[in-house]
Amino acid sequence: MGLEIEAKLKVDSHDAIRATLADAQARCVGQVLESNVLFDHPDGSLRAKGCGLRVRSCVALAGETPMPTITYKGPRQASPFKCREEIEITVDDAAQTQAMLESIGLALILVFEKRRESWQLDDCLIELDEVPYLGTFVEIEGPNEQQIHRMQDRLGLSGRALIRNSYIALLVDYCKHHGLPISSITFEQANAT
Repeated sequence: MGLEIEAKLKVDSHDAIRATLADAQARCVGQVLESNVLFDHPDGSLRAKGCGLRVRSCVALAGETPMPTITYKGPRQASPFKCREEIEITVDDAAQTQAMLESIGLALILVFEKRRESWQLDDCLIELDEVPYLGTFVEIEGPNEQQIHRMQDRLGLSGRALIRNSYIALLVDYCKHHGLPISSITFEQANAT
């Protein structure tokens, strides 16, 4: 079991962050289009406890295609950052993993896409994310809060408000507020509205 500790920040553009990362000789790990498929018990008990179960598959836009994963996330812990237990394993076949989860009674509740560009600098992983309808974000994941604070400063993001909600929660709120379907959220749909 691991502990995910990350800062999520809304930005207008990734350009300045990308330039800062390049100047700092950070290593670009790759760029992907993710498909995130969320599961829950039919009664919604995972979400009610603040937990999540996700199957993720990716298409490489640059670099190598990562293997699909299945991830459990526990409830948020007290922290100014997004901090929660995370258990993630690599799987060979995302579609078969999804079929297995459905066959044991879990329900597919939401599918959403995300574009992600990943960078490694020191002990931190910096993700430049784009989410349909919501725009651009930066996530900084590190081994502890101090390292994340230092990386925020280094990237010129120290004055920005931290977002503790997941992309899922943000997307569900957005779609409810705008009367949009929630079951599948893609860039194609967002571009059509």
